[in-house]
Amino acid sequence: MSKQEILQKGKPFIPQKTPKNKKSLIIIALEGVVILICSVAFLIPFYFIIINSMKTSQEAAKLSISWPTEFRIWENLLEVLSARDNMLLLAFFNSTVITISSILILLVVCSMAAFILQRRKGKAISITGAIFLSGLMIPPAVVPTIWVLVQFHLFKTFPGIILVMVAISIPFSIVLYTSFVATIPKEIDEAAIIDGCGGFRLFFKIIFPMLKPIHSTVIILNAVQIFNDFVHPLYFFPGASNATVQLTLYNFMSMYNTSWNLLFANVLLITIPPFILFLIFSEKIVAGMTAGSVKG
Repeated sequence: MSKQEILQKGKPFIPQKTPKNKKSLIIIALEGVVILICSVAFLIPFYFIIINSMKTSQEAAKLSISWPTEFRIWENLLEVLSARDNMLLLAFFNSTVITISSILILLVVCSMAAFILQRRKGKAISITGAIFLSGLMIPPAVVPTIWVLVQFHLFKTFPGIILVMVAISIPFSIVLYTSFVATIPKEIDEAAIIDGCGGFRLFFKIIFPMLKPIHSTVIILNAVQIFNDFVHPLYFFPGASNATVQLTLYNFMSMYNTSWNLLFANVLLITIPPFILFLIFSEKIVAGMTAGSVKG
């Protein structure tokens, strides 16, 4: 019966609703398509790296996704590890030292700064917060930074590159911490002060342990970013003895020749640690980023 016929008979017209089951199936189908597209976009490059790291130099030079006629994965990995007097092992050590040191500084400095920025109000605090946020939009200047490092005798040193990595990671980390600190009731601070807690004791004994969810997020996101950084160690930490994992890719590239099989084997080795770390703690990343989204 049409709409006009129903109206002529004096019966109210009630539009038919799409069944909930049908809507659910459509949503599930769309989600499945999106997941499939994202999986393909991620897995194809990863497959390309793995399959070419198994080939000989001649086969890898074709840059195809076909299966190798001769599997040389272990030989390629051993050659990568032993190249240039085991430079990759030294690079893993350098990258690990830089990453761990930077993360420890970020945890303390950013959590303290976020606590002050969230708890205190005033024009000076607002200006300070705006300066931190501007770091998300203003890229670091290479030449002035090098000049500053040279003046303080920090160029080509571990403290210099660690301070650079910390400075680059501070703005985003403070944003995460500030959002999470807002969920902690101020009554906790007041009760601790009444019990005789000073400022540092209040923060490190009470507030800092309560930031565990966001600690995990800051650690994982910054660790992956710092460990995989290519540009900043290239500019601010040059030298063969200062090589980081990403800079070892130059070992198999030259103006006239590139050993693609060894290059891809190197990429595979330096990609596996942060990839495993990300998979293990991916749920904590999401939990930490969403924990401060709603103020309690």
